[in-house]
Amino acid sequence: MNEEQKQQGTGTDGDFEEQLRELLAEDANTIRPAPAPYPAVRRRGTIERRRRVATTGAALVTLAAMPVGAYALADGDAGGNTVASIPSVSATPRTSATPSASPARPARPVTEDQLLDGITFGQAVDGLKKCLAYDQSHTRGPSGFRTDLGAAEEYRIILAMNSTGDSNAPGDGMYVVAVKEQPKQTRLICNVKDGEANGLNSSVGSDDVPGAGPVMADINGGKLYQQSVLDRGNWKLPFRWGVIGTVEPSVARVTVSYGGATSQAALDHGWFVASGVLNQQVTAAPRIKGYDADSKLVYDSDEDSNYEKRLP
Repeated sequence: MNEEQKQQGTGTDGDFEEQLRELLAEDANTIRPAPAPYPAVRRRGTIERRRRVATTGAALVTLAAMPVGAYALADGDAGGNTVASIPSVSATPRTSATPSASPARPARPVTEDQLLDGITFGQAVDGLKKCLAYDQSHTRGPSGFRTDLGAAEEYRIILAMNSTGDSNAPGDGMYVVAVKEQPKQTRLICNVKDGEANGLNSSVGSDDVPGAGPVMADINGGKLYQQSVLDRGNWKLPFRWGVIGTVEPSVARVTVSYGGATSQAALDHGWFVASGVLNQQVTAAPRIKGYDADSKLVYDSDEDSNYEKRLP
């Protein structure tokens, strides 16, 4: 082999070795990939983290903006979505307050001046109830007949005042006068002593008599303005008195004079009620006068033949 052939062979072998090295290097890269560049990987991770944080923050803002009475979606029976209200867990259920019914009571008098001597309406009501209970517990007449006077709430209290004891009925107490119109006109004069019913006088039905005037004193009302005949001329003074009776609608004013003093009567749903305090012994009954709207005298007990003008 000449020198030229040696040089060509050597060149060929050199090229082959170089090609072999390149092939080996490519195989090595295929088996073990070259590491990714660090800066590019770090930049991509940072971008991804920012994207996730932004998405989470948006969701939190949305939740915070929802009202307390939020709505949630629930599966409906038909497969669709329905809106269901979610009540606040801290809310207190609101209950409607039902006012308690007031107990039935008798009607009040038209003026407070008909409740005398510091007697309250409640005390007068209590006295009326005790007298009605007293009536129910006592049999009237030999046949056991007793009139049902009804319940206290059916009445109107027209007078309450102190009562003075006398020789026939010792002990001071309280009188309560009550009336009702239905089913029949009824009038009660009730006496209470030491917190207990001590006596009851009742009148059922109208006291109208033929020839009666527009004003009529109660037939049994004398117990309110006089003491027992056993104490004639020796009454306990001062003495609280009262006069009651009925009036027709045409009567606009009633006065009652007794023991030298005149009292203006209260007109209460067809009844008149007068009272005063007696400081001297008397023998004449109260004098009653009635006037119409023009102040014309339309009744005078001194002219009434049915009225007892002197005390027994």
